[in-house]
Amino acid sequence: MVKFRSTIYAYYGRRGRDLPWRNTTDPYPIFVSEIMLQQTQVDRVLPKYRLFLERFPTLKVLAHAPQAAVLQVWSGLGYNRRALHLHGSAQKILSDFSGTIPCTYDSLRQLPGVGPYTANAILVFAYNKPALVIDTNIRRVYLHFFFKGRDAVNDAELLPVMQETLDAENPRRWFNALMDYGAMLGTKQPLINRRSKHYVKQSRFEGSDRQIRGKILKALLFRARTLTELQETVSDMRLEIILNDLQREGFVEGRKGTYAIRSSP
Repeated sequence: MVKFRSTIYAYYGRRGRDLPWRNTTDPYPIFVSEIMLQQTQVDRVLPKYRLFLERFPTLKVLAHAPQAAVLQVWSGLGYNRRALHLHGSAQKILSDFSGTIPCTYDSLRQLPGVGPYTANAILVFAYNKPALVIDTNIRRVYLHFFFKGRDAVNDAELLPVMQETLDAENPRRWFNALMDYGAMLGTKQPLINRRSKHYVKQSRFEGSDRQIRGKILKALLFRARTLTELQETVSDMRLEIILNDLQREGFVEGRKGTYAIRSSP
């Protein structure tokens, strides 16, 4: 185990990524980064992360911002529901936690869009607490070193090994190092994660409902549009069904035959 940790830290010392959310201990920008990084690659997150913090530099500014403004800044990053979750979380933190991002797992799980992984990631990266974090890169590292030749490996099997190898004195640095080593492994051995029981092939984006949702929101970002105008922009038979879904989920509101980004949740 000592050799394993030394190997990971040696690589991190030579090739660790210089990422802006690693250069702060302020929980707010770290919280923003964790929501943005859900199902999204670092290279796509970086420009939006910087822009988002320029526009909403504090949790209070974000909480008081119109929903439409949040979606406008988020546009292009995908999975727009995360923007609503982040906005809603800021409002809940302001109202229920005196403006301080919670530092316990149970409290974090009360926030919109914060699942088990994100809650543990915030504990580790914002508060340097020794929680266990498993993402694609970290899973790849443990499969590579400790489960060679095994298929259908359950995360439950990884957890005891992760606990045994954890650097409890500096979990923030340890998990950053694991992520970077895993990212490197992904370029050299991209099929490792297929040996995980939790491996799921990413669904096709082109022509998906998610793509249509993005087109509708993009069309509405800066002005309201009629259904006819939307049909000209988004030529798809699923338009009205997806538009209804967006209204039900709180993204869009319809008034007098026009549709617009909902101004507030």
